[in-house]
Amino acid sequence: MAHLNADFALAVRQAAPIPLDAELACQGGELLALVGPSGSGKSTLLRMIAGLERPANGRIYSGTSVWFDSQGGIHQTPQQRHVGYVPQHYGLFPHMSALNNVMAGLAHLPPHARAPRAHEWLERMHLTGLQAHRPAELSGGQQQRVALARALAREPAILLLDEPFSAVDRTTRETLYLELAQLKRQLAIPAIMVTHDLNEALLLGDRMVLLSQGRTLQSGPPRDVMAHPVNEAAARLIGVRNIFDGHIVRHDPGAGVTWLQAGAQPLACTLNAQWPPGSQVRWMVHSHGVRLRSLSRGDLPAGNNPAQLTIDSLLVLGDEARITASWPGLSGPLHLQAPLRLVQTLRLQPQASTDAVLREAHIHILPPDAAPQP
Repeated sequence: MAHLNADFALAVRQAAPIPLDAELACQGGELLALVGPSGSGKSTLLRMIAGLERPANGRIYSGTSVWFDSQGGIHQTPQQRHVGYVPQHYGLFPHMSALNNVMAGLAHLPPHARAPRAHEWLERMHLTGLQAHRPAELSGGQQQRVALARALAREPAILLLDEPFSAVDRTTRETLYLELAQLKRQLAIPAIMVTHDLNEALLLGDRMVLLSQGRTLQSGPPRDVMAHPVNEAAARLIGVRNIFDGHIVRHDPGAGVTWLQAGAQPLACTLNAQWPPGSQVRWMVHSHGVRLRSLSRGDLPAGNNPAQLTIDSLLVLGDEARITASWPGLSGPLHLQAPLRLVQTLRLQPQASTDAVLREAHIHILPPDAAPQP
């Protein structure tokens, strides 16, 4: 099993009832963002970690403690694993006060120690004065804080968060982001957060794992995963729409550039010499890597590929415009975003031609058959 030095690690495989082929690893004090679409197996993996579901095959361990081992016949109960688990919609008992909800997770403590521990964590979660309130008397953000207090008051070996911000408004969500970021620095335990929101993964995650149809596609620091998806499936999962056919023209190691034929002219991208000239490849460029040019043709900065685009459609969303454009020879439409003020300055509209650049640093060649990265 990989990640033998991790504070928490999982490798599970099964064909049914939900197909899984997944590996995760997380260090103490680190938050791992588990990202994937609905039905990809994210919540199932959390339930397996918590001991609420049993994988068909694999191994789960925390530190030196083996929680599950299909070959060794080990399957610890949820109580033995000592997990802090915040499910979707928080799982609070509606008939209990905030204090009693937290105390309900402290059955492992002597009775006299439960109330002081619960009070301590409610105060740490900024819920002083609300201990006697039931969930229906609390806002969504307050309910989430009670659920976090209950999970952390257990002094768990790992913290599991299942879509923790999905039921709160945007303003509350921003506040909770800050509070979780502060907690993450204080806690010395691994934390795994399930989310479908890439922005949450970028803001809070130390590492990110992409999961699709139960299979781990890629893991790494969130910005690295976003900038360099391991294959086309990973690129589409993070929302990349600009994926095209092309072929390798040549490599220039001295300049650190690979030349890629795509569209009407060769494109320069960061050197990637693993494919010989003539190789057919797929390549991508992030929408923010396509920029409209407000400069004259003679003022093109280094690191940019010029392109003459024809606007196909233009949709205004607030202060931004979402644009679909054509470029001769490209195997599909090019999607980009631009400030509305620039669009108005350039007087862009459908069927208009405009100069643009594709930034070298944002063009990425996609391995056709890359193996999943645990």
